[in-house]
Amino acid sequence: MIPDKTTPVWHTLDGLDAVRELGSDVQQGLSSDEAARRLATYGPNALVERGRKGPWRILWEQLTATLVVLLLVAAAVSLVLGDYKDAGAILAIVGLNTALGFLQEYRAERAMAALKRLAVPLVRVRRDGHVRLIAAHELVPGDIVLLEAGSLVPADCRILEAINLRIQEAALTGESEPVEKDPAPLPVAEVPLGDRRNMAYMGTAVTYGRGVAVVVATGMRTELGRIAELLQQVEHEPTPLQRRLDRLGRQLAVVALAIVAVIVLAGLLRGEDLRLMFLTAVSLAVAAVPEGLPAVVTITLALGAQRMLRRRALIRKLPAVETLGSVTVICTDKTGTLTENRMTVTVLELPDRRVELAWSTPREDGLPDPDAAVAPPDGQPAVALVLAGGALCSDAVLEPGSGAPFQAIGDPTEGALVIAAARFSLSKAALEAHLPRVAELPFDPVRKRMTTVHTLPAAQAPDTEPGGTRWLQELRRAFPEMRAVAFTKGAVDGLLTICSYVWVASRPVPLDSTWRARIVQAHDRLAQQGMRVLGLAFKPLAAVPDGTAGRTLQTLEEELIFAGMVGMIDPLRPEARPAVQRCREAGIRPVMVTGDHPLTAQQIARQLGIATDGRILTGQELNRISPAELERAVEEVPVFARVSPEHKLLIVQALQARGHIVAMTGDGVNDAPALKKADVGVAMGITGTDVAKEAADMVLLDDNFATIVAAVEEGRIIYDNIRKFIRYLLTTNSAEIWVMLLGPLLGLPMPLLPLQILWMNLVTDGLPALALGFEPAERDVMRRPPHPPGESFFARGLGRDVVWVGLLMSLLALGAGAWYWQNGRAEWQTVLFTTLTLSQLANVLAVRSERDSLFTIGLWSNWRLVAAVLLTVLLQLGLLYVPALQEIFGTAALPAGDLALTLVLSSLIFWIVEAQKWLVRSRARARVQAGAR
Repeated sequence: MIPDKTTPVWHTLDGLDAVRELGSDVQQGLSSDEAARRLATYGPNALVERGRKGPWRILWEQLTATLVVLLLVAAAVSLVLGDYKDAGAILAIVGLNTALGFLQEYRAERAMAALKRLAVPLVRVRRDGHVRLIAAHELVPGDIVLLEAGSLVPADCRILEAINLRIQEAALTGESEPVEKDPAPLPVAEVPLGDRRNMAYMGTAVTYGRGVAVVVATGMRTELGRIAELLQQVEHEPTPLQRRLDRLGRQLAVVALAIVAVIVLAGLLRGEDLRLMFLTAVSLAVAAVPEGLPAVVTITLALGAQRMLRRRALIRKLPAVETLGSVTVICTDKTGTLTENRMTVTVLELPDRRVELAWSTPREDGLPDPDAAVAPPDGQPAVALVLAGGALCSDAVLEPGSGAPFQAIGDPTEGALVIAAARFSLSKAALEAHLPRVAELPFDPVRKRMTTVHTLPAAQAPDTEPGGTRWLQELRRAFPEMRAVAFTKGAVDGLLTICSYVWVASRPVPLDSTWRARIVQAHDRLAQQGMRVLGLAFKPLAAVPDGTAGRTLQTLEEELIFAGMVGMIDPLRPEARPAVQRCREAGIRPVMVTGDHPLTAQQIARQLGIATDGRILTGQELNRISPAELERAVEEVPVFARVSPEHKLLIVQALQARGHIVAMTGDGVNDAPALKKADVGVAMGITGTDVAKEAADMVLLDDNFATIVAAVEEGRIIYDNIRKFIRYLLTTNSAEIWVMLLGPLLGLPMPLLPLQILWMNLVTDGLPALALGFEPAERDVMRRPPHPPGESFFARGLGRDVVWVGLLMSLLALGAGAWYWQNGRAEWQTVLFTTLTLSQLANVLAVRSERDSLFTIGLWSNWRLVAAVLLTVLLQLGLLYVPALQEIFGTAALPAGDLALTLVLSSLIFWIVEAQKWLVRSRARARVQAGAR
């Protein structure tokens, strides 16, 4: 029996020991018979899809939502009563919402399909002592595979040989740069995935070099398989909006049934016609159920999604639009989201001093502009020496005309060196034209350094040197016999072992223990600031070495002169710091969750204001704490570093267990489970993998944290507007119900006819309600905490306003109708009907803001609503003065004075609601002033 990949821990074993454990042979590989037996035992090397929700189940869940069931019942009743138009409208609304919900849920199930696309079709493997090309799904533990640049790793493997082997693991670990592989065993078992240099994982890409590896896990036992398992275990919870709408549907169902019972019973006791009472009761029940609610919510969400798209956020699942407004915690990655994802040289640490590279044009946030060129460092030849040496000893090149002044092609670290030199007018092209490369020792992970040799031209005047600098002249003066120069860059600890001198004050001095300690301290200081540090040394050569003589080249890395160190970091996005500040003002807590090094993460978090107390948790520490301890930690810890896919998922679950609504950003395959579990999964559009995008609710087209904050603002606007719509709609519907319940108590006959009720229901559920979805943001939308996730639509006074404003509207209409009826006026019902309809339009103007006056926000700030109100007024007048409509709706033409009375009475609703808002604002100001005292 072959051991499971977790026993033993493969990265702690010597490569040959791992092969023996797996019962294989490096040169011969497995025999065909043994491979067949293992394939039968372990199964194909493929990801298995389990428990996927089928289309019929998705459709059934859409149709059994409470509000949808209620609408279907209303449609059925309308059909029975012969009201085919109303039934058709309701069924059209149900069909539209069901189709949209089905498509969004069906698309959400496709993340596994994207994950499976990472499978490798063919792979080179040793079988029976020969190299064969086989289908990757036939791989088994113990197979010896050959890796080469441009190929995907077909399974989880232990590296046996690595010749300049580099593998891009960003999708799995979050590390943006390719990882250099080294077959040497690691001393400890508990090592983060990104630090396992002797392992290669399924779905990652070989970018450079070649290697030999033994397969230790296949299929669902791989790291990619574990992610697939997590992805399929995650159940997507309904959004706060979906929960609120479902709860509202249940509440309205109870109200509708009660209305039917009360109205029918009261009418029968008064001796009304049974059929008329039944029609009236059903009309009121339909009025109580806002059948336009799902359509208006869907359209409002779609409009919000369009606005978000203009702000560089693509919404994949409409409910996420509103959920963003409820977010209490944003868990964000670092690289590319908070930072620019391009290494930038910011410090030169010379042996005798430190030089901060503050570029000439600072940005608005006070940080240096990474694209601003500055004057040549003529007065600082030691600085120019380090910059020029770094540019020459690299393979990165500058690409002109790519948008930014400087764009490097090649390794990101080398690109940073070349760009830094170019900013100081030390163009690599000019340097290489002046000092051509004639020999080199390429970088390898054992030496951890690279050396290039450049010939010097005959001595020239300083003003003809590249960049007009003095650094080369000083080298010539210090070494008159120099005909070539070798530059070496690499890890500082290894570089110091081959250096004998230090370049100070334009001359070499011996590298004694004092200088060595000074350099090491400076290196550690830069590293603690989260910087990546490279050292640069050089060696003057009296003769040009033979590029074909291996031993001659090896002597280049002996008795070098240490010139200095380069400190580089991925700079913050200019929008990141203000965006973090806006989060805090809005009561949202930003948390950094990254696979990067703890020191780097901590430094960036401090600069942004995410972390103030220095608290940080690593993946290794997360492995040692209990779920209860994690729940306590997520409330306090602002930075999580070196985390795995399971850790990200656990962090999301812990935050949700504490009652938070969580947005999680990610770009890699490893982020997919957490993205799917989060209330709002946010994938990166530029660097994101297909797996991450399919699992997410939203895709950032610019990979920018500030875009998430902008999307949160849009989400809050949308939720506010949905509340305004519900406030308006239920208030007007309740007014109709109050009229029918209180009318008989005032001695009136049937106050409203069934068609009049349905007409009001049509105009209030129509254009005015829809136009509320276009309301601009409230002035404090991002200066208040998010509303509680479990909050009902009726919270914060909405339920109270529905009752009292609806009652007031009904009393005004009933009062007018009763006065006309008692005076024997035949048009009493038309006056009542018109007053109630117009008061609903006055109400829609008043509810445009929950706190501010219409005169503060401006009448025309939502011109669509004004147009909808005017159009509805014209339609109502048509019912009064068009003979054909008078006959259908039982209305009569009102004289000008009577029409003016209905306008005055209905406008009282607007003024009374405005007065209530004024009282609320006054009390709020008084509380603020009392608190200030």
